[in-house]
Amino acid sequence: MDRKDFYKRLWVDESLAEVTGYNPYYLPVNSGLNERLLVKGCKMIDLASNNYLGLATDSRVKQAAIEAVQKYGVSLCGTPIATGYIDLFQRLEEELSSFVGLERTVILPSCYQANNGLFSCLAGSEDLIVVDKLVHSSLIQGIKTAGCKIRPFLHNNLNHLEGILQRSSSYRQVFVVTESVFSTEGSVAPFKEIVQLCEKYGAMPIIDDSHGIGVLGKSGQGILEEQKIEGYQGIYTASLGKALANSGGMISGEKRVIEYLKYYCSHLVYSTALSPAVLAGVSAVLDIIRVEFAGIKHRLNSYQRQIHKSLSEGGFEVAASAAPINSIQTGSKEVTFSLAQKLYAKGILSTPFIEPSVPLNQGRVRLIAGAGLSQGTVNEAIAIIKRIGAS
Repeated sequence: MDRKDFYKRLWVDESLAEVTGYNPYYLPVNSGLNERLLVKGCKMIDLASNNYLGLATDSRVKQAAIEAVQKYGVSLCGTPIATGYIDLFQRLEEELSSFVGLERTVILPSCYQANNGLFSCLAGSEDLIVVDKLVHSSLIQGIKTAGCKIRPFLHNNLNHLEGILQRSSSYRQVFVVTESVFSTEGSVAPFKEIVQLCEKYGAMPIIDDSHGIGVLGKSGQGILEEQKIEGYQGIYTASLGKALANSGGMISGEKRVIEYLKYYCSHLVYSTALSPAVLAGVSAVLDIIRVEFAGIKHRLNSYQRQIHKSLSEGGFEVAASAAPINSIQTGSKEVTFSLAQKLYAKGILSTPFIEPSVPLNQGRVRLIAGAGLSQGTVNEAIAIIKRIGAS
């Protein structure tokens, strides 16, 4: 046993950043999500963050957070099961339940924790989890902790999913897991049909609506509203740190499920509760969505279409998307980093995805033009994209 060997195993391959002269990860950001980001002292157009509705720096949201800090302080320094379950926490759970149309909700420090903690509570060695092969890492990591059988199905492929369900009647319980919006490419799950298959075969559907809540649906209520899924009896998770412009995660569903998780989900029971400022901030965002969503969604969709058109005209291969995401198909990790570097050099911050976030040689560069941007800033981004495409 030698500690030198241990440290040798912790090697990080930085050759790609050295070759391209650009490392897009852990860039120092010196501002909030304003009209322009300040990155390493340079003003950048933000096409990277998940601030879909542009509400992360809204004055009303900031004021709600300030007032919560003044009343409760910056932290409850305890878990929800102990000292962290303030009235603000309980009210937000009720608001979120009402917003997505489900019976009960519990709030966790992140959706990663929600997805990680869910499966070990509800599934065991006698069960089967059938999962879309492209779901988020947080779901995969959570599923692996359950100790049950796991079978992936081809992305959004209902025939493949049904074939697996037909052959899975011997398990105690079958769970079918997917996302609403697959964020690296913008594809949307045919979740209504997945729910129908679950009802047909007695399976339990689980949906991660992190990139759908606050974005999809006539009122921004997410995938269940978008696809007119009524009386949903499955399990629902979502991030509060994307369109809802704060941080944290949620799990919603029937009362029996949520009450069980409140006592047996270790990721909740043993984690310090979200800060009062965050709880109040989410509540303020929900208030804004209820009143202003139509106008915000119009800008969001308009910006997505404009960026998509400029990419197509610039000769880029853009994935088909039913969400406000433009994903450029770049292939190798070298080409992916190179394009992200070109955008960065011209003043646009983007999000490059390489393996293992996406399959090998299926790199993507994602652009999200949030509704908080001005039309002038979007026009500037379009001009940059066209210049890069023509070069």
